[in-house]
Amino acid sequence: MTEKQNIYIDPSTKDTGVKMEDLKPADLILFTHGHYDHFEKDLIKKIRGPGCQIIAPERVRKEIGGGIAFSLKPGEHMMTTGGVDVLATEAYNVKRFRPNGQPFHPKGFGVGYLLTVEGKRIYHAGDTDLIQEMEKLSRVGVDVALLPGGDTYTMDINEAAKAASIIGPKVAIPMHLWDTDPEIFRREVGSKSSTKVVLLKRGEEYRLE
Repeated sequence: MTEKQNIYIDPSTKDTGVKMEDLKPADLILFTHGHYDHFEKDLIKKIRGPGCQIIAPERVRKEIGGGIAFSLKPGEHMMTTGGVDVLATEAYNVKRFRPNGQPFHPKGFGVGYLLTVEGKRIYHAGDTDLIQEMEKLSRVGVDVALLPGGDTYTMDINEAAKAASIIGPKVAIPMHLWDTDPEIFRREVGSKSSTKVVLLKRGEEYRLE
């Protein structure tokens, strides 16, 4: 949320503790990929505000239907009508596989996003392993990085900490943690960088100054 816009990334009310009545009308919605815990199709019509733009990978965009929806591939970017610069980034698995040998998130299936909002750069990694493309982000000056660390489907907590060290954001927030201890992330990041770690519990918020 900014002073003028409500921006959602992978909005969901499933197993999040979020109540529908607490969600304000969206000006911009971004989806990283189509897994059920990231893409709640029925929620879109309930939170989409007037003129709301939606950005998603192409296979997700096709499912949305109606309204203003765009697709971005990694490396592509667009400026929204609200003045948010959105760059899609790579997000995929190199270590996490299904029993049949296929990655949970193959390359090209989903994306992450680097948003530039009111002069601040916010990186949402999506569901991903620690990948070499993250090194590029160290050169752009990330203010906040949201990094998954739950293992099984994404980086584990130690890999997420390494990602934070590589990217070098001012603030790092671990997410998608499952049963992982976030204090490991705080300790590992703090011992290797000057990045501030913010641990959010369900329902808490962080305001970037």
